[in-house]
Amino acid sequence: MDRRHHPRWDSTLPLLARGYAWLPDLRRRHPGPVVRTRLAGRPAVALHGPEAVRFFYDERHVERAGALPEPVRSTLFGHGAVHSLDGPVHRLRKAMFLSLLADPARVRALVDEVGAAWDAAADDWAGRPRVVLLDAAARVLTEGVCRWAGLPLPADGVGPLAADLVAMVDGFATPGPRHWRGRLARRRREAWIAGIVTGARDGSAPLPAGCPVERVALHRDADGELLEPRVAAVEVLNLVRPTVAVCWFVAFAAHATHRWPHTREALATGDPAYARAFAQEVRRFYPFAPFVGGRAAADLTHRGEPIAAGTTVLLDLYGQNHDPELWPDPYAFRPERFLERPQDVGQLVPQGGGDPGSGHRCPGEAVVVGLLEDLSVRLARLEYVLPAQDLAIPLGRMIARPRSGFVIEAVRAG
Repeated sequence: MDRRHHPRWDSTLPLLARGYAWLPDLRRRHPGPVVRTRLAGRPAVALHGPEAVRFFYDERHVERAGALPEPVRSTLFGHGAVHSLDGPVHRLRKAMFLSLLADPARVRALVDEVGAAWDAAADDWAGRPRVVLLDAAARVLTEGVCRWAGLPLPADGVGPLAADLVAMVDGFATPGPRHWRGRLARRRREAWIAGIVTGARDGSAPLPAGCPVERVALHRDADGELLEPRVAAVEVLNLVRPTVAVCWFVAFAAHATHRWPHTREALATGDPAYARAFAQEVRRFYPFAPFVGGRAAADLTHRGEPIAAGTTVLLDLYGQNHDPELWPDPYAFRPERFLERPQDVGQLVPQGGGDPGSGHRCPGEAVVVGLLEDLSVRLARLEYVLPAQDLAIPLGRMIARPRSGFVIEAVRAG
């Protein structure tokens, strides 16, 4: 294929069918610094590797405004979210998130709230015949993050809210019922939180002073104006929803300790260095975000290859996290790799790359790692029986998960 021209065929259906394997397979068939394809009828290029990460997260090269597909905005991120902004507006909105999610004291407070919710839930699990860990972890994370954020629990309780937050993540990358559940969940929870924001502003329903939800409610954008209540609700959900999405990683952690029992024994000792290495290897090894995308801000050149302005630009995350040139024996689960070479975490991109302070990298990455470290140790110390079930993780499903959700029985809390 002439690499200066895009193929005539569209890859949308192969992407939906192949999931995480689609882009790595495409790269293997068409090796080179830039892979050309089409998505939803538009020309697209896919990039890969540490140099591509730096290229992609340079706002002079790739912009997000107008680049996120409508189905993603209506499920995962919300309309008007920080993810869809560029330039000074993005940096100011991002600074608000960084002040809440990158401060070690705030991260520790969130981890402690979730840990307390886990301990209480584990006592309850002991009285149940079976527990689906992914769903149970979502409820734990929802309760903990709501306490931390100052978000009052809705009248229908933790369970329905957790289910809605999971639906927003589970439905963004697929057509059909899961997608429509995600849309409806977002609409329902945005309306609820917009009412909380309005109450906090007019004093009819004040929030705890200085709590994260109040910070979002009172945030002023680059124009000096408060966010519209619905946009403020979107950003509150962008604090809460990614935290609850850690339930996927908890299920993956359980899957890893089942397949490689020595990791469970090592985690149970509580060694913080090993817990950190284990958390990073879960994030590297298991599928979460397949890629991230944007739009070429101008006519560009990457490693000698032209990219026309307006072209969709994809950064291959799953492929980079399994690249044998970056990760020796990439399909082996080895937490020790991050003990032997801790600097390698710099090329880890499960949630994107770049500088979280100036680019679009997830500002809550420290939260994800901190929660996964803590909950992996708690999980390793939990006694349970694993009944027969389907633990396969199909790569054609986005977002991937163990088919069973990881069912446990006969739980005994420590």
